[in-house]
Amino acid sequence: MKLGIYGGSFNPPHRGHLAAARTAIDALGLDKLLFIPAALPPHKALPAGTPPAQERLRLTEIAADTLLLPKQVEVSSLELERPGKSYTADTLRQLRGQYPDAQLWLLVGTDMFLSLQTWREPETIMALAGICAFSRAHADRDAAFAAQAELLQKTYGAQVRVIHQPEIVEISSTQLRERLAKGEGQEYLPPSVYGYLLRRGLYGVQADLKRLTDQQLRACSYSMMRAKRIAHVKGTEEEAVRLAQRWGADVEKARRAAILHDCTKYYEMEEQLKICRQYGIVLDDLEQKAVKLLHSKTGACMARYVYGQEDDIYEAIFWHTTGKADMSLLEKILYIADYMEPTRDFPGVERLRELAGRDLDAAVLAGCEMSIAEMAERGLPVHPNTIRARDWLKHQKG
Repeated sequence: MKLGIYGGSFNPPHRGHLAAARTAIDALGLDKLLFIPAALPPHKALPAGTPPAQERLRLTEIAADTLLLPKQVEVSSLELERPGKSYTADTLRQLRGQYPDAQLWLLVGTDMFLSLQTWREPETIMALAGICAFSRAHADRDAAFAAQAELLQKTYGAQVRVIHQPEIVEISSTQLRERLAKGEGQEYLPPSVYGYLLRRGLYGVQADLKRLTDQQLRACSYSMMRAKRIAHVKGTEEEAVRLAQRWGADVEKARRAAILHDCTKYYEMEEQLKICRQYGIVLDDLEQKAVKLLHSKTGACMARYVYGQEDDIYEAIFWHTTGKADMSLLEKILYIADYMEPTRDFPGVERLRELAGRDLDAAVLAGCEMSIAEMAERGLPVHPNTIRARDWLKHQKG
């Protein structure tokens, strides 16, 4: 197994880190890459205002998740759990114990590569791992890299691989922190990372969560879910807006309901129940046992109480999973947009899309019937509100 080790303070992790990681995975053919946030970097003190270690760990986890490589990319808390300064030699020794048969590759940027011989125990580092150096600025010179590679090979017998990145993000973490404190620099971060900064008020990023722009609201919502879900949420937003325009609903409300509808999708049962208790949501017997039914209710609570959304947005999110009798126009739009957005691919979805363009009630009814049939086929209980929604829509259509 080829294992890449990418350490750093990740203060904060940004698109440059992610571009380098993806390039190294491809160039080296890595089976696994570990992001390892440092507790106490040995070469420099963490600047004032640096978030606690657990926040940097969470930010790194969110950033790594955006690579959409869950089987290859992981984040390790190894250095955060180890007391004292985060020396690379110590980290590599630990990893060698954990992965005795792996071929280790240490990933380093320009400055780190050119000073590697000054690190603590450089002979240990280069005995335990190959060195993969990548440039992070257009000004990096091939001659300097070649000379350093030759020095490390002759002095330590190092295995060195120099990678030229096709995508270069020219910003340092120091520069990015300065820009973020001024309300700038969002373009250097994945939206989900920026959303976490907004939610937590990190690096001087300040915002009233109840008065966010659409872009900020998306970022906050994406930061609460796994990256693999974002395509679905984007698709639901696209479809909800289209249906709102077609059927005369409030487009902005449809957009915001869609942005937030799955924001608590990945919360565990304990957290879901805690939110329900906090906001007085009464659950029936089925909901108390089925975690998949709870994100609509807890997501609605987040929309209303955290992000300041209006009651009809709250209701649309609250009922988007089961539906209910006497659904409003916005509730119908979110229910069916979630069901048939562009990334959905299942037998009958094209029929739903065709129906939604000419008869919204017929589309929602068909969606309810398909959901009921699917649950029956899987031997799972159907929520009574879905039955009520179907029966009400049938009655409406005579």
